[in-house]
Amino acid sequence: MAGIARLARGLGMTVTGSDGHAYPPMSDQLAALGIDVMSGYAPAHLDPAPDCVVIGNAMTRGNPAVEHVLDKGLRFTSGPAWLAEHVLRGRWVLAVSGTHGKTTVTSMLAWILECAGRAPGFLVGGVPENFGQSARLGDDTFVVEADEYDSAFFDKRSKFVHYLPKTLVINNLEFDHADIFDDLAAIRRQFHHLVRTVPAEGRILRLSPDAEIDRLMELGCWTPVQTFTTAGSDADWQATMMLADGSAFEVARAGEAIASVRWQLLGRHNVNNALAAIAAAEHAGVDPSEACAALATFRNVRRRMEVRGSVGGVTVYDDFAHHPTAIRATLDALRAHVGDKRIIAVLDPASNTMRKGVHKDTLGGALSPADSAWVYRHPSIEWDIGALAKTPGVALQVSDDIDALISAICREARDGDHVVVMSNSGFAGFHQRLLDALGARSQ
Repeated sequence: MAGIARLARGLGMTVTGSDGHAYPPMSDQLAALGIDVMSGYAPAHLDPAPDCVVIGNAMTRGNPAVEHVLDKGLRFTSGPAWLAEHVLRGRWVLAVSGTHGKTTVTSMLAWILECAGRAPGFLVGGVPENFGQSARLGDDTFVVEADEYDSAFFDKRSKFVHYLPKTLVINNLEFDHADIFDDLAAIRRQFHHLVRTVPAEGRILRLSPDAEIDRLMELGCWTPVQTFTTAGSDADWQATMMLADGSAFEVARAGEAIASVRWQLLGRHNVNNALAAIAAAEHAGVDPSEACAALATFRNVRRRMEVRGSVGGVTVYDDFAHHPTAIRATLDALRAHVGDKRIIAVLDPASNTMRKGVHKDTLGGALSPADSAWVYRHPSIEWDIGALAKTPGVALQVSDDIDALISAICREARDGDHVVVMSNSGFAGFHQRLLDALGARSQ
């Protein structure tokens, strides 16, 4: 919604907003734009009545502001519907979908197009460091993070159904968002609605092998499809990792070498992300060798293995974790990069799916690349998260007190350690509080 607000301001609209708890980096962006974000959802925030109320998908019936909109008959819409009407119409839309990697691939693709002189518009669910902002209007191409989450309380279709892309990336497909989807089949159905909207002159780029994407495509596809992989040579686009940590790799198309990439990112998952971006950019007219060159200067998105600081030889990372697959991929990548140096993982299971315990059988194992792991017992956890401490082969402890958790990590961490703090919430400022505590320890 912060990105939507930025785009609306760019179109010359007067924008205000309400939020229960805005936190950086998005809150900083809005403040810099002079967009007034009021705390809470008081009906008075809608007085005088705006021309249109864009209602985020976190808002539900019973919310005072929502009830005021309905009672007063104010004009309202959803964020994705507003985006489609005011921004996407008439542009070449490149949409990036999938359970993992959407924000990263969207940012990579926007940067590749930028380096190619295309000045793309974009909307990203984070802050790409190359741009320093989550959204901009741009010229005739627009790159959008295509989220499968629902659009609004009055429109339960996935957001991406509104976007009508000409180029679509399907990066992977797993179960997530247990608060709105009953099972993987329900998610697959929404993805097929998206596939149905891509024109015959468009292109779909998909990860291969991926059994769930196979099932999705078997439901019907009317658009040319290209595949990408780091796992073999059968795909249209292939990458071979030159270094085990993924910081260097070679790119080929149909078995023909294109270029090599050396960059700042780590992990096989990010190499797959890069292939998706290179292939999507090629459909929009960017030479693959030019795309590879652009990736050498790509800087990741904030909160994606972002180094928040180093104190007393202890490096603290901020990672936006929300699923065991992504957690494991991140820790595997760091392990390949740091070798036998110690990794301490700290997880705040704040997402709706984690709180419901959907991934309780795989969550502990996902932390196994770390030498030790700490899991915060979030107040809204609905299952016995303490059972994670019994995960075989993982030195894992659970804490329900953030201050005690910070103190325990300060006692454990030593020179050369890497502490990865994973959360998709603000986590009560945990990262800075930990750095401050480490600094106080070393004085």
